[in-house]
Amino acid sequence: MVVASNQIYNSQTLPIVLTNSSNFFSSFTLQMTDQFAFTYPSPLEGYANLEPLSEERNEDGKSLKNPQHGVLSKAYEEFPDPLAKDRRGGFDIHIYHFQNNPDQVAYAKALWERIRREFPELRIYTFWDKPIGPHPVAMFEVNLFTPAQFGAFIPWLVIQRGPLSVLIHPNSAPDEDQRNHTQRAVWMGDRIPLDLRIFKLIKEREKQQEAQAEAATKKGQGDKL
Repeated sequence: MVVASNQIYNSQTLPIVLTNSSNFFSSFTLQMTDQFAFTYPSPLEGYANLEPLSEERNEDGKSLKNPQHGVLSKAYEEFPDPLAKDRRGGFDIHIYHFQNNPDQVAYAKALWERIRREFPELRIYTFWDKPIGPHPVAMFEVNLFTPAQFGAFIPWLVIQRGPLSVLIHPNSAPDEDQRNHTQRAVWMGDRIPLDLRIFKLIKEREKQQEAQAEAATKKGQGDKL
């Protein structure tokens, strides 16, 4: 493994790690998500002990009649907890292209420009021509802050993404980054394996910083004695 240089990803300065092909692809095995490695709240939390739902059908004879209570879900107005409601945005959209494929590069660059012109209110980042962070091929990123933005942009992207793969992942607590990029992620097109070592590097760096801060505090207390 060779550290080539540093890169910025999600406000973190991280080393770019170069490996041979066998090590590179073996690292992708970490992306096989263990669905039982996480806890899940009950989908019926807040809806317990209600009357059983009926099997009555609508006029089409197929769909079911739901109990109407005249109140829309809050999810129409804001992302549900624990999704981020701060400057990060609730969702990141990563749109990939193979940087050595001229046709994909041209299409991705045109799509990047189209998004900036049609959706100027969205936050969009650099058009990368190389892998960065956990992303093994080039990409660009768009952030979504509201359900309205999500509802407008995602259906549009379903049609406009063309031959490109798209990762849609939520943002929540920083210590859930790996889960958000795997178990909670949604893909359009072919799924591209992510290099999840980045999240391990972030955790290791945070531990080092905490240890250094603790050591500095103890040293400062010792100097006062």
